[in-house]
Amino acid sequence: MINYTTVTLSAPSTTPSTAPSTIKFTDLSLVEPLLCALNEKNYTEPSPIQAKSIPFLLQGRDLIGIAQTGTGKTAAFALPILQRLAAHPAPATPKRPRVLVLAPTRELAAQIQQSFSAYGKFLKLSSAVVFGGVSISPQIRTLARGVDILIATPGRLQDLERSKHVILDKVEVFVLDEADRMLDLGFVHEIKRIITKLPPKRQSLLFSATMPPAIQDLASSIVHNPARVEVTPAASTVERIKQHVCYVNRHDKAKLLVHFINQHPQGLVLVFVRMKHMANKLVDQIAKDGVKAEAIHGNKSQAARERALSNFRAGHSRVLIATDIAARGIDVKGIALVVNFDLPEEPESYVHRIGRTARAGLDGIAVAFCDSSERNLLRNIERLIRRPISVLKGHPLEASAQGPREPAAYAGSGIDRPHRPAPRHGGFRSNSSSNNRTAPRTGGVGFTKAGFARSGSSRY
Repeated sequence: MINYTTVTLSAPSTTPSTAPSTIKFTDLSLVEPLLCALNEKNYTEPSPIQAKSIPFLLQGRDLIGIAQTGTGKTAAFALPILQRLAAHPAPATPKRPRVLVLAPTRELAAQIQQSFSAYGKFLKLSSAVVFGGVSISPQIRTLARGVDILIATPGRLQDLERSKHVILDKVEVFVLDEADRMLDLGFVHEIKRIITKLPPKRQSLLFSATMPPAIQDLASSIVHNPARVEVTPAASTVERIKQHVCYVNRHDKAKLLVHFINQHPQGLVLVFVRMKHMANKLVDQIAKDGVKAEAIHGNKSQAARERALSNFRAGHSRVLIATDIAARGIDVKGIALVVNFDLPEEPESYVHRIGRTARAGLDGIAVAFCDSSERNLLRNIERLIRRPISVLKGHPLEASAQGPREPAAYAGSGIDRPHRPAPRHGGFRSNSSSNNRTAPRTGGVGFTKAGFARSGSSRY
């Protein structure tokens, strides 16, 4: 059992002068170099997760943060960590980082490292990011020189730790980011092993968008007497996102996607599919209708993934087709439309997917395509977000949908026939749960002179 100091941001504050809506970064006891870096980025007011987390972390408290993607939680832990290290300067020790941040995907790990570099611009602190997909040699050289802050994916970190290229006995602060996604990808055993290599006396932080029992169990092995900060109800979706579902025949989904892309000529479009081969196939399909798109998934090389993201950010490719590897960690401004071409098998992934839009105070639209084999997946999503998704009527391929929607789908008895997608040739489908699914090592390199290693084939 974990004892919490709980802060729920939906509750009214008894001290209006310190409410998250009126507090400034200058009120959070941050040192001048950090305030200068924030000022350069035109950040003056902290987000709710930042306003409530930073004071606890500056006190050295362990913390559990429950927050969706796009709420600013990277700064919530990066700023206090940078301040702590700056207050107790020490030479970087070869192979022994002072801070370890674990992230589930290469993209998220790289984004976290970029945030540390930006916020620590005026501090003499070093950071590096390591993950799989490129040569491990540059990573080894970077770690041998010594870094203060190491951001890593579990698989690559485990490779480096086992070969003694990184030693974790001097870690002062440990951060586990996107904990629920870690479990979805099957990293629980790697995480538990890494924890055994950390010193018992440390500050520990765990952030997650959801808090199922499995995450509660994991948290009990990481944090001690933590503060708990929750900025949204568990599994709720961003209110600024207009959500719709379209019933459509499976074979007409590509045509419907082209229709929606043409209906939204402004802004970027992020499309999620379930399988890697479908991402490549869909790029070719919509190209026949004059829509330029790129794909990003686990089989792409790191260089190809970075190139696709760069083109997407710059608007050279307005449409990006992605598997769930992109559901978290991709912070791209200007995504106006998210399309769930395939509904996710894990309903939590729906929340993370649509969270790629309506960021930085903007509005967004999320459209889900649902064929006859995905009705139960839709029911599971609606139960998770605690509301039905409005059906979009009148789209050009509506007549292709098979059968009307059952009116009691959302409020039904809860006894649903399991979703069984059509069999795929050349393989088999496991009946195991998502938490037991074997996932590839996502290990990666640094955009700060670190390197990457081999990339394993993955479902994503």
